[in-house]
Amino acid sequence: MIQAEQTLQEVLGAFDFGAPVVGAIRYGQGHINDTFVVHTQPEDRCCRRFILQRMSAAAFKHPDQLMDNIIGVTEYLGKQILANGGDRSREAMEVIRPKSGEDYYTDSQGGAWRLYPFVEGTVCHQAADSPELFAASGRAFGRFQQLLKDYPAATLYETIPHFHDTEDRLAKFKAAVEEDKLGRAAECQPEIDFVLAREADCSVALNAMREGKLPLRVTHNDTKLNNVLMDEKSGEGMCIIDLDTVMPGLVLYDFGDSIRFGANHCAEDETDLSKVSLDLDLFAAYTAAFLEGTGGSLSSEEIAYLPWGAKLMTLECGMRFLTDYLVGDEYFHIAREKHNLDRCRTQFKLVADMEDHWGELEAIAAQYRK
Repeated sequence: MIQAEQTLQEVLGAFDFGAPVVGAIRYGQGHINDTFVVHTQPEDRCCRRFILQRMSAAAFKHPDQLMDNIIGVTEYLGKQILANGGDRSREAMEVIRPKSGEDYYTDSQGGAWRLYPFVEGTVCHQAADSPELFAASGRAFGRFQQLLKDYPAATLYETIPHFHDTEDRLAKFKAAVEEDKLGRAAECQPEIDFVLAREADCSVALNAMREGKLPLRVTHNDTKLNNVLMDEKSGEGMCIIDLDTVMPGLVLYDFGDSIRFGANHCAEDETDLSKVSLDLDLFAAYTAAFLEGTGGSLSSEEIAYLPWGAKLMTLECGMRFLTDYLVGDEYFHIAREKHNLDRCRTQFKLVADMEDHWGELEAIAAQYRK
């Protein structure tokens, strides 16, 4: 038996599944953690499934802090859902601790593992094929905010420090331009100038937070459509998953990342920039659904800043791609030469399109201000 199989058998033995394990196979399309679906066979009912994950040691240096965040948030969500008469088993993730009682299991090779029940009767979509689906994800992420509105966000660890700190991202970008270790700056001077012309924008949200206009909240920080499990029958969002980046943050981060990802019909690395634009109808549909989900828990100032969330998350993403290109494509995987530069240009074109329609974005958000 090879080492990987031995380790998997060791890990399976560390958890009490309540029934014999009959199989464990790789699952999903995630690129960070190693994920398996575990099948068990209870005597008195059909197969029961679980999600078993080995947390990425490269992405997350402190699994204890990561799991402290996840357990705190999921247990709180569970209590809120039960208090509201919901189905805790389907509407929030639940951590199953190993037999040792620890928050996670550490295998003999040093790997950190966690276990969740499989949420049956749901589907995970990789792209929004309809405005209704995109809106359903917005309601789900909005409800996530509503349920956690009173959670003490400051008690959460930063699992990835400075993740949405646009000032820090700008500083790293400037350092990469200054060093220009591969001599690539000259060929992307228009993109460099694009960022520098928007230097002040990188402080807009953070200044609003420092001035007390935007409160610190529990934020998911990776609000792609595929991080919502949708009910197979109703098509509505049931459960928010992938909580590794749950941290203290601003609500506009979660809103903005969804818009960057879902209100744009082209691929993230589209080379024909004429195809890149913000879909105002999708922006409006998501805004309405997201705020419906929040149930009035956001302030008037937070709603006013939602368009800034869309712009800043897109600008930040473009900066990260450009920074990575300048330093030699160290972080993002590439499939071709200048891949990260293409990605950067796509994001910046989307930022420019948002700026061209800024008044319309603000008008859409203003409809919902208190």
